[in-house]
Amino acid sequence: MSAIPRLPLTRNIRRGAAPFSRAEYEQADGYLAVRDTLGKVEPASLIALIAASGLGGCGGGGFPTGRKWQLMPGKDQRPGPRYLVINADEMEPGTFKDRLLLEGDPHQMIEGIILSAYALQADHAYIFVRGEYLTAIERLNHAIAEAEAAGLIGENILGSGFDLSVQVHGGAGRYICGEETALLNSLEGRRAIPRSKPPFPQVNGLWGCPTIVNNVETICNVPHIVRYGADWYRGLGVNGALGTKIYGVSGRVRNPGTFELPMGTPMRDMIEDHAGGMKDGYRLTAVLPGGASTAFLMAENLDVPMTFADMAKHGTRLGTGTAIVLDDKTCPVGFIANLQQFFARESCGWCAPCRDGLPWVERTLKSIEAGEGRATDLDLLLEMTGNLGPGRTFCALAPGAMASLQSGLQYFGPVFEQHIATKACPWT
Repeated sequence: MSAIPRLPLTRNIRRGAAPFSRAEYEQADGYLAVRDTLGKVEPASLIALIAASGLGGCGGGGFPTGRKWQLMPGKDQRPGPRYLVINADEMEPGTFKDRLLLEGDPHQMIEGIILSAYALQADHAYIFVRGEYLTAIERLNHAIAEAEAAGLIGENILGSGFDLSVQVHGGAGRYICGEETALLNSLEGRRAIPRSKPPFPQVNGLWGCPTIVNNVETICNVPHIVRYGADWYRGLGVNGALGTKIYGVSGRVRNPGTFELPMGTPMRDMIEDHAGGMKDGYRLTAVLPGGASTAFLMAENLDVPMTFADMAKHGTRLGTGTAIVLDDKTCPVGFIANLQQFFARESCGWCAPCRDGLPWVERTLKSIEAGEGRATDLDLLLEMTGNLGPGRTFCALAPGAMASLQSGLQYFGPVFEQHIATKACPWT
């Protein structure tokens, strides 16, 4: 029996090597939670366990997973097909944590799916993977085939009477598919646009049936919580936080990458201790703490614990927990303009503010960077952050895009003004 882990999500991952086969995974106590649960534990008890653990959604929102599952009507209330969908459409700039889990330990993902589907009494599970993640798709399909051959997926799993099919679906390469209802539309073969809510997917989701959509990292936590308990999971965090988190760092640091750390680890510890600090000749100016759709956290605030609540106190969000570092030799205007270009291109075009507003923001920023900006541009950009903010668009794509712009105008206002006054970028 393996020792009780402190870093459960990455304990089997061998960087630079092939992932565990099913046999190797089982030798490391994999699928024990499935064997001890299916047909032996009531599904409702499993949902209660996840709720007691405090596991939050790891795709960026942090919504309590157990509460989300509890919103799905019971099978006696809504007979018929029920679905579990895994959101692995990881396309946010600077975010690459789920890829580590999908490629490094696919059987962990499969075990989490089996347990989650059993708790929800879902008979079908889909893994919606970013289409460019070819290695992940290949390894997931191989792991599913191995699990099916061992009777862990299919009909009457382990004699429990529970049936489950699992299918990998490669996305078509649109960022909007990261929004859960747009993902469901795409999975149904329709245009990937967000749906009006309510009704929510838990009640009326894939093909009009009850559906739960969860992130990869969220589901990968489930086997360990089932195995070791809610109190164990809650005790993994620091600074009042629960569990662990796959954090990441990109930018001009010595050791960019992903790190499983206790939830609540200070940002400074991650950047200086785990990412090795800044490369020689560079200073850290600011950080987007949770991917491209979060607001800047300035260098003087790096001691903030990386939790949803603590980041909110500093005017930003934890998001995916994958930090993008802005250094002192990178122009903040160009940095923000590059992000706005991505969001403008990825707008699904369903609502006018996002469809027309984001390209306008991009063009304005590019003209300022090129020395063609006007003094009035800054007031107009600030106005646009409100016009494209929360509650003004159909989904969160445009409000997320505005996070870096609004905080950038706040913290780097003099840099924008210098671009306009000198009609040139000081960094070129």
